[in-house]
Amino acid sequence: MRTRPAPAPATALAPVSASTPAPVSSPPVLLDGPAQSGGRLAGVATMIGSGLSTQTGAAIGSLAFPVLGPVGVVAVRQYVAAVVLLAVSWPRLRSFTWSQWWPVAALAVVFGTMNLSLYSSIERVGLGLAVTLEFLGPLTIALATSRRRVDVCCALIAAAGVITLMRPQATTDYVGLALGLLAAACWASYILLNRTVGRRIPGAQGAAAASGISALMFLPVGVVIAVQHPPTAGALACAVAAGLLSSAVPYLADLFTLRHVPARAFGLFMSVNPVLAAVVGLIGLGQDLGGPEWASIGAIVAANALSILTSRD
Repeated sequence: MRTRPAPAPATALAPVSASTPAPVSSPPVLLDGPAQSGGRLAGVATMIGSGLSTQTGAAIGSLAFPVLGPVGVVAVRQYVAAVVLLAVSWPRLRSFTWSQWWPVAALAVVFGTMNLSLYSSIERVGLGLAVTLEFLGPLTIALATSRRRVDVCCALIAAAGVITLMRPQATTDYVGLALGLLAAACWASYILLNRTVGRRIPGAQGAAAASGISALMFLPVGVVIAVQHPPTAGALACAVAAGLLSSAVPYLADLFTLRHVPARAFGLFMSVNPVLAAVVGLIGLGQDLGGPEWASIGAIVAANALSILTSRD
């Protein structure tokens, strides 16, 4: 389940000084041979680490649901992500141009809305259906931006694997369905916006600025929840851990990844998240997997491996 910030949601760029904003129209640096392969492998490794961090954080954060509720956990996650990212890279806001500001502001809105809509959808229609609906976002990116038949086939195989693995159940809760589709639209937007932010703003300044704005948006929500449902130390610790593992770490990881891999490859690779969630459940929660689940995992991994190994860009 992707609850992370972005989930940021992109081509490799030459290093830019943190004191000077990157030009909006800077051409990407083209990599050849070992440099290209090294960047792609680094991107894949980062995506795997980001996914594991996200799913582990989601499992820990769910322990705080009985006290804080999904909205409370999301609010704490936004606060923690903002504190960590602003500590890593304090943005030079006065130097931002309009072409840098608008994707940052849009990313802040998308980041918060994505997490809130997904958690709310899970509460209404269950984990399997909510995550399956959310996956439509990155799947759409993978299909819409692909120019190769092999990528289209890989995306469809991965989608079939996700549906089989999550086994979504039919429901008439149209609000829950709408929230899942909203999460999907936000995830697709997150991928594209994070890629734009990574290209236009040096370092992690854009990610830090977006997380700070998102945290301010959730500040009134957190105050109301704290008054109505005073958090316990244990619930607060779980929510903070979820903020670190499912928001701050993936946000920075996605920003790096989307500078090294195409958006379509990133969108397809997001199908691995349900697999990682299943692995975390197996190892951390003792949830056994049957034959269909293992077959689905094999299909998703094979589809991603085929796409990556045959990719030349």
